[in-house]
Amino acid sequence: MLSGRRLDLIDPSPMDIEIEDIAHGLARVARWNGQTRGDWTFSVAQHSVMVERLFARQNPDVARKWRLACLLHDAPEYVIGDMITPFKAMLSAEYGAVEQRLEAAVHIRFGLPGELPETIKKAIKRADKLAAYLEAVQLAGFSESEARANIARPRVVPNLRIKPQPPREAAEAYLRRFRYLGGKTT
Repeated sequence: MLSGRRLDLIDPSPMDIEIEDIAHGLARVARWNGQTRGDWTFSVAQHSVMVERLFARQNPDVARKWRLACLLHDAPEYVIGDMITPFKAMLSAEYGAVEQRLEAAVHIRFGLPGELPETIKKAIKRADKLAAYLEAVQLAGFSESEARANIARPRVVPNLRIKPQPPREAAEAYLRRFRYLGGKTT
């Protein structure tokens, strides 16, 4: 990692994870494999910030630590990249196990339980699907009916305009949100 840490993907240690590495990596990983409109790719860092804000709107009384967990929901992708869901489903269980171990290490590193409560996981997934719906329609060329048929069927679509950011801005926004949510690195 740029921080100088060496991360073992098979047996990741929480102490080898730095939020700056996560922000840097996610800001350079493209959602939709880069197949989006705009001058910049829409990064996983920017997506994560949007998902956390949607999660907070959908769950206004949720504890701040669960909002932090939401921001970190795609953190393993800083080292393993982003894959579209249909392709990920075709991969072996070993890939999922690596992703789960990385996610648990990230959670532990930042003071969260390695395994999130099922209610929180489901709430994060709802916000994630709503974000994917917005991205599909605004950035990836889907019609609303295609997005509803293939991604999500939101009852209410928030009035939210997405504008892809340069990697540095996306990383800075991710780090600001991390700090705002009380994320600590020591």
